[in-house]
Amino acid sequence: MAAWEFETLQLHAGQEQADPATGARAVPIYATSSYVFDSAAQAAALFAGEAEGNQYGRMHNPTVEALVARLVALEAGRAGLALSSGQAAATACLLTLARPGARLVVSKELFGGTFSLLNKLLAPWGCEICAVPPTPEAMAAALSPETVAVWVETIANPSGTVPDLPALAEVCHRHAVPLVVDNTWGGGGYLCQPLLLGADLVVHSATKWIGGHGTLIGGVIVEAGRFDWACGKFPAFTARDGRGRSYLSRAGELAFTLRARDLGLFTMGMTLSPFAAFLALQGLETLSLRMQRSCDTALALARWLNQHPAVKRILYPGLPSHPSHAVAQRTLRHGFGAVLSFETHDAAAAQRLVERLRLISHLANIGDAKSVVILPWSTTHASLSDPAKLAAGVTPELVRLSVGLESLRDLQADLAQALAL
Repeated sequence: MAAWEFETLQLHAGQEQADPATGARAVPIYATSSYVFDSAAQAAALFAGEAEGNQYGRMHNPTVEALVARLVALEAGRAGLALSSGQAAATACLLTLARPGARLVVSKELFGGTFSLLNKLLAPWGCEICAVPPTPEAMAAALSPETVAVWVETIANPSGTVPDLPALAEVCHRHAVPLVVDNTWGGGGYLCQPLLLGADLVVHSATKWIGGHGTLIGGVIVEAGRFDWACGKFPAFTARDGRGRSYLSRAGELAFTLRARDLGLFTMGMTLSPFAAFLALQGLETLSLRMQRSCDTALALARWLNQHPAVKRILYPGLPSHPSHAVAQRTLRHGFGAVLSFETHDAAAAQRLVERLRLISHLANIGDAKSVVILPWSTTHASLSDPAKLAAGVTPELVRLSVGLESLRDLQADLAQALAL
C-alpha cells in the first residue's frame, strides 16, 4: 500500500481485500453497539488495553476504522481517529494538548467555530489564547515556555490566507511545540498534505470535501507520529494510571492518538456513526475528481468575478493579487482550493446577491458537490466581535462561495443575474 498513488489509496486504503465474512467489495456498515468476547481472558485483555480488538461501539467500529485507515494513508500519517463532527475533532485535539495554564498560539483568521471552542471552553478552563497573523515571524514572537500548540488552517476561512507550513514547522519544532493544521480546506490531503510539510497533527471536518455531498457530519484527527511527547510540556502523557502505565509507555510516538481516543471516544463519547463513516468512504472514492473539478472552476470564476463591475475585491489564493499566492504555489498541489470570497460594494448588495441566486444554494456549508454561498459576517463568524471579524478578513459585504460541480457557464449566469443592478 505504501507504493500506491493518492487516487488508488482513496479507493482501497483501509480495505485492501473484500470483506472476509461475506465477500462484499464495499466496506460494510457494521451497525452494532457491542461485540461478543471469545473468553473472559480476552475480555479482560481488551479492557486493559493489552489486546487488539473491538471492545464497545463507543470506541470501536470496523466501518469507522476503515475510514480512519484510509485518511491516515491519504494524509501520509501513522495513526488517527474519527469523531462525530469536525468540532468534536477540534475539541478532542485541543483537550488532549491543553491543560490549565497552557498557552495556545493560533491564527487570528481561524474558523469561527474554532474560536468559539477556544473562548468558551479553553479560556475559562485556564488556558491563554494568543491569536496572531499566521506568519512564522508572528508565531515565533508569540511562543512561550507554556505554549503547547500552534494552530493554523491550510487555507484560512474565508480570507484565503495560506500559511508557510514548512517555515512554521521549523519555528515550532525549534521550541518543542507541535504544529496543528486544520486541513479541511486541503480536501483530505489532495490539495495539501501538511504532515509531509512538517506539521505534527492534522484535523479535518469530514462533513466537507471528504464526504462531499452534504449528507454526513464527521471529523478526523491524523498524527504524524514523530513529535517528542516526553518533552516536558505534556504531563498527562507521562502520568501513570492504576496499572503503572502511561500513554507514552503504551504507545510511544503515537501517544497523542491513544490519549485523544481515550478523551474523545471513551470519556466524552464523541462517536462517529458507522453510517456516517460509510458515507465518508463513498465520498473519498471520488475525492480527487471532485476536488480537481471544483478547484478548476473556482479559479475560472475568480478570474471572471475579478473583472465584474459589481465586485469590489476578490479573495482567492489562485490570483496573483492575493497576498498568499506565492506561498500557495509552494504548499498546495493541483490547485488553489474550491472556495473563493468576494466583496460587493456594500452590505445591502451582498444581501441582495444571496437572495437572488437561483442555482447556487444559500446555506452554511462548504465542500458540497453543489455550489453554496453565505455571508460570514452575520452567520458563520457572527459570534466574534466586530474587530475579531475584521482581523479574520470578514467584512459585512463579504460573500463566501464554495464551488461545486456544476457547469462553469451556468454558475456564471446565476452570479451575473444576482449581481445585476
